[in-house]
Parts: sequence; C-alpha cells; structure tokens
Amino acid sequence: MGASLSNTTENGSATGGGTGLGDVPESCVACVFMYLTPPEICNLARLNRAFRGAASSDAVWESKLPCNYRQMLHLLPPWRHVGLPKKGIFALLSRPVPFDDDNKEVWLDRVSGRICMSISSKAMSITGSEDRRHWNWFPTKESSICRFHVVAYCQQVWWFEVSGIVKFPFPPDIYTLTFRIHLGKYFKRLGRRVPNFEHTHGWDLGPVRYELSTSDGQHAVSECFLHEVEQDDAKKRGCWIEYKVGEFIVNRSDPVTEVRFSMKQIDCTHSKGGLCVDSVSITPSDVGGKGLNSFCN
Repeated sequence: MGASLSNTTENGSATGGGTGLGDVPESCVACVFMYLTPPEICNLARLNRAFRGAASSDAVWESKLPCNYRQMLHLLPPWRHVGLPKKGIFALLSRPVPFDDDNKEVWLDRVSGRICMSISSKAMSITGSEDRRHWNWFPTKESSICRFHVVAYCQQVWWFEVSGIVKFPFPPDIYTLTFRIHLGKYFKRLGRRVPNFEHTHGWDLGPVRYELSTSDGQHAVSECFLHEVEQDDAKKRGCWIEYKVGEFIVNRSDPVTEVRFSMKQIDCTHSKGGLCVDSVSITPSDVGGKGLNSFCN
C-alpha cells in the first residue's frame, strides 16, 4: 500500500501509466470515508483531488454528526453556523459551545463525533458558599485542565455538599459522570505550580459520598476517602483528580434527559476543608480516561 501511494502523482494516477487512486470515483471514496474517523478523513484528503472532494462531502460529515446536532446549533447565534457546510459545522461543534450563562459547555469529541459536556462549579448548588469564611472562589490559569478559569475552594465546613442538575437532549449512548477535585489550594511561584495544604483536613475521618440519578429512574452511588486517593502511587498529592461517580444510559433524545448529581460529606462531628471543586464532566464511557485520573502541571 505504501509503495503504491508513493508512485502516484498529485492527481492520483500511477506514474507507470496504470490505474491509480486518482481513478477511483469520488462517490466511492465518499462511501469509504463513511467508515473512517474525522482525523483519518482529513489526513487522506491530502492525497488527491478526488479524496479532497470526498472529504468535503456533506453526506460524509452528516454521518459524523450526532442526531441532535441542530439542537447544539441553537445554543449559538445564527450568524456562526448559517450557510456552513457539514464539515464546517463539525469543526464548529468540536469546540466548546457555552450555555447556561457560560457555566456549562458541550462539544463533540473530535475522533468519535460523540457529545461531551462539562459543568462549572459556578452552576452548582454549594451549601454555605455565600459565607466567605467557609467557601470562596479563585481564578486559575490552568486552562488546559480547568475549562472555566474559576474554581470553588472549601476552606472549612462541617456540612459539605455540592450538587447540580443538567437537562440536555443527550443522544443515545452510555455516559460516565465524574467530579474533578483537588486536595489543597495551589498557586504559581516563579513559573512553577506550588500546592498549599494549610487548610486541608478532615477528609480521613469519613468518606465522601457521590451520587447521580436520572429522570428515567437510573441511580448510582459511590464513596471514597479522599486522603486515600493522594496515597495511591499512581496519583500525586496536589494534583487534580477525576472521580468517577457512575454511568447512565440514554436510549432516546426525546424526552430530554435530566441528570442530578451530588458530592457530600455531612458528618457534622468534625470539620473538613482545603478542597477545590472545579467541575463535573459527562462523557461517553469509552471516550477518554475512566475512574480516577490525576492531572498535574
């Protein structure tokens, strides 16, 4: 295959006068592209005119878009998508589309074309967040990790509870919901990331309970001692941790799926603090990492 490709011209015809890739009808190439991923299509588009033409086909890119992509477009002003070919729409939706006062984002995975979502801590209900002695907000420059550039920091509480809700026409799939958390506070010093654990306490005295439920009756519960997470050799103290809450299945986009989620430790016999809450992610279960993952700069 590699030898035959190297012996073709820009138009795809074989240099020896035989049949080459350039002789394959564009419609046939487009049919093959239906079975390839978007990155593979873009790479093959460089071969010749027939492949470039097929790689721009609306039929090809329509097959890569989820069934509810038009509802995603409704979150954007019309001038950003009216008149775009399907390839342009895919490129547009593969970048974050903000909604709900920019506190939630939805986008397409660039390889699979499946829907992913992130929900800022600003869109969640946090018990005691109005009292700055217990909770405060601080900006972050870790844009590659923290999508919303601001995180909630729990300084000290007895009743710890963070919860949220999202309603969205998720296409049929199996989804995983995760919380992104960070033990300790962090800052930059001389260009280096420096964690601060001054207020980190109480998480070894009881587990944190994670929970999710859906409007069609699905329910998942899990628990974790946060101090045990930092002791794992695969993790590092002072890193962002994604904790998997559970999975839920969407069989139909209509009616719209409502997902409720929470993270709590409400044992009031002791205080706890020194924890950052960034966001909640909802992604197809076989896209990206699973379970506990650590992220450090």
